[in-house]
Amino acid sequence: MVDKPEKTFGPIATVEERSVRAIRNVGRGLISLLRPGQWPKNVLAVSLPLLDLEIWSLAALWRVAWAVAAFTVASSIVYVVNDLADRNRDRTHPTKRYRAIASGLVSIPEVLLLLTVQFGLLVGLLSLQPLSSSWPIGAYLVLTTCYSAALKHVPLVDVFVVAFGFGLRMMQGYVAVDTEVSGWLLTSVFLLCLLLILGKRRQELVTTDGAHRPALRGYTIPLTDQLMLLNAVLSVGSYLLYLRTEAPLGNYALATAVLTAPLAMFGMFRYLQMVLVHDGGENPVRMLLRDPALVINALLLVAVSGGFMLAAHLAA
Repeated sequence: MVDKPEKTFGPIATVEERSVRAIRNVGRGLISLLRPGQWPKNVLAVSLPLLDLEIWSLAALWRVAWAVAAFTVASSIVYVVNDLADRNRDRTHPTKRYRAIASGLVSIPEVLLLLTVQFGLLVGLLSLQPLSSSWPIGAYLVLTTCYSAALKHVPLVDVFVVAFGFGLRMMQGYVAVDTEVSGWLLTSVFLLCLLLILGKRRQELVTTDGAHRPALRGYTIPLTDQLMLLNAVLSVGSYLLYLRTEAPLGNYALATAVLTAPLAMFGMFRYLQMVLVHDGGENPVRMLLRDPALVINALLLVAVSGGFMLAAHLAA
């Protein structure tokens, strides 16, 4: 029996065309390692201190932009290192096996070259500001190194470490603009991040039955459900306390709290619905940015609270 030739679509690619295609695939794989889809959370978390309009200036905006860029590079380094360390475990995951390193799209030497470039870029960015302005980034790198080495395998500790990483992003913004830290806002952001991470752990339990991540042996779906509900309540409560006590709202603090409380609660209800009912939450950033109800609700929340902050600033 004679084997039939494979069906081709279009002319057979030349050696040069195959080489160009391979280079493009490697380039896309290296870019995917940097997680550009996760960069918006750096912009949001680091820029939160700018809620206080009193500190706005060209110098402050430049320092925040620098902090966002530096933290984006630092977090991208962490993503690459984690993918490199977890490549064997990722190959057993239904979706993570398609990641660039686990799938073999990029080689180990190419990954190491990428890390070298990233470290060089980070050092260059950090040299633009005094070292005292970069301690949250240093703390983040130390914390994530400990996480990759051991802490990510410890149930409960793993989610707290990741949430602390978001707190350090926010601290970097405060350090960059040299202003007083809002304790209640930092607490609210930490609790919200903890909620999102627990939602991600819950989805991992649903899809992999806890086999992919060793720390998942310390979780159950009922436990994550209860922890998420606890975090949701505390996050909204600390947000309202921030509005009433520390937010730069002046005489508009009560009105802002009253009008934004329903929006904050609806956003929390919608997120819990998507995770607990529809088994979402695997990629919190993508879910938050693509769900129309959450996007519209967030825009309304920003418009109302931003409007009152602007009114309080003009009245000062």
